[in-house]
Amino acid sequence: MNLLTIVLQQAGAGADYSFLIMMVAIFAIMYFFMIRPQNKKRKEIENFRKGLEVGQSVVTAGGIYGKIKEIEDGTVIVEIASGVKIKVDKNSIYADAQAQAQSQAK
Repeated sequence: MNLLTIVLQQAGAGADYSFLIMMVAIFAIMYFFMIRPQNKKRKEIENFRKGLEVGQSVVTAGGIYGKIKEIEDGTVIVEIASGVKIKVDKNSIYADAQAQAQSQAK
């Protein structure tokens, strides 16, 4: 029992700084591989939504493809078929349909 106590005390004494260094390293890894790319993608989507134009082909959050017919304050009128228009929230538009189709073709 005494030998086990001595070994555990010695291991615990030097572990203070190594634990701190390991926690900082884990946070840095999480920042560069998770948080930073998500923020970058969010900014790209925000810029895309600010640049929406009438006649642009888009994809909604529900996967509906259509063309923008009108842009109102916080909503967008999207024509999904000839004569069929739906009103969607501007925040539910996620992608340019033509760019997405080109990226899927590759």
